[in-house]
Amino acid sequence: MPRRSFRERVSEVVSQIPKGQTLTYKQVAVRAGSPGAYRAVGNIMASNKNPKHIPCHRVIRSDGKIGGYGMGGAKRKKELLRKEGAMR
Repeated sequence: MPRRSFRERVSEVVSQIPKGQTLTYKQVAVRAGSPGAYRAVGNIMASNKNPKHIPCHRVIRSDGKIGGYGMGGAKRKKELLRKEGAMR
């Protein structure tokens, strides 16, 4: 069986984040099997072409800040998280 790419593993982890919850880039990297690759997770999220199935807005920075969002900026990311109940 061929080994899945890091991008595929990250996409799987992020696709499983429930509404109303978030993970940090580092937590995603750890769950995808590459603990030090949190910057790569950010790059993968920035190039996400399928936000409906891979909800990259649910991935935030380790310091609790929102971080960037390629589908409308940080303001839009914050709106989505509020709508889902992940933040006030």
